[in-house]
Amino acid sequence: MFEYQFTDYILLFLFGNFAGFINVVAGGGSTLTLPFLILMGMDTSVANGTNRIGILTQTMAASLSFRKSKFKDTNLSFKLAMLTVPGAVLGAFYSTQIDEESFQIIVVIVMVGVAISLFIPKSKKKEYVDTIKKLPFIAYPLMLLLGFYAGFIQVGIGFLIMAILSVVLNLNMKRVNMHKVFIVFINTIPTLIIFIITDNVDWVTGIILSFGTSLGAWWSAKLSLKMDEKFVKLMLFIAITAMAIKLLSKMGII
Repeated sequence: MFEYQFTDYILLFLFGNFAGFINVVAGGGSTLTLPFLILMGMDTSVANGTNRIGILTQTMAASLSFRKSKFKDTNLSFKLAMLTVPGAVLGAFYSTQIDEESFQIIVVIVMVGVAISLFIPKSKKKEYVDTIKKLPFIAYPLMLLLGFYAGFIQVGIGFLIMAILSVVLNLNMKRVNMHKVFIVFINTIPTLIIFIITDNVDWVTGIILSFGTSLGAWWSAKLSLKMDEKFVKLMLFIAITAMAIKLLSKMGII
């Protein structure tokens, strides 16, 4: 679909390592990979679809890891995930219809939002629960909206899911992370199918990026206990800011 040089693929793989490393320690990996693909010259729809390959493989691996460790709540995870699917399908389809410049502006706005959110203090609330028997009514429209956002752009969806599950459902953070990866895994399947059907996936680029992010996540997991989270967040903030400026420059806004 796109003709890249061998050096471009090497750069993509190395950047994938960086994004995967950052994602494990601080989250927000897609905040780096999606704009990077756009800056490599991809159409926004193709970049958006291609980025889903790595998201699918990573969340599938994480979900299997949780299940293998017998840390699961299958009924609640599946219910929450399925509530996002209709919105994800609509969001993915809509993202293929929006014009290039509008989508890139939305990407920049989301990047700024994620960058700011990195420095918002975590809640001190301690009365969390492991599970809930019945979802509050507000959870239904919120999960539908989350699905639309995930299908449309994906960037920063992890932060939004964590906020809703911890604040609205009052779940503890370990449970939130478990549900988060399963929710993203499930709604990425129909989302990726939409992008495939509309011919908006570059498989070679997506697979190389996926290998890069997976390797980065692996060695990050090995080193994460030794890493200063604040330093990693600062690295992510600088990288996001630099790419946001580059995107704005590419659009001729600055």
